[in-house]
This record gives sequence, structure tokens and C-alpha cells, in this order.
Amino acid sequence: MGNKLAFGEILDAAEALSVEDQEALIEVLHRRVIESRREEILKDIHQARQEFESGQCRPVTASELMKEIIP
Repeated sequence: MGNKLAFGEILDAAEALSVEDQEALIEVLHRRVIESRREEILKDIHQARQEFESGQCRPVTASELMKEIIP
């Protein structure tokens, strides 16, 4: 996507759509945001597994974790 639009330009373009098209746009954007978040979580899971397998972290109990978070 080499041609980037400013946020205001996007809002103006969306405002020019019919109400039905605006609602469809909202639905599409919402699904894309959900998918992006899902991909971020999956990436974090893979990274955490790699760190665990390489010995960079160790399993801890919830109480041990809380002691580290709250001194």
C-alpha cells in the first residue's frame, strides 16, 4: 500500500458513503481488527514457546508470579 491516506481523508471518504455502505465498512474493519489481534496473539504464543524451549524462561505458579509483580 504505497499510497497512504490521512485519517481525515479516510473519514471524509467514509462520510460520502451511504449509511448501508458505512455499516458494511464498519463490519469489514471490525473483522480485520479482530484478525490482526488474533495474529498478534498467535505470534506472541509462538515467541513464548520458543523462549520456553530454549530455556529463557521457566514455569512458575501464580503466587510466585504475583510475588514478582507486587513486591
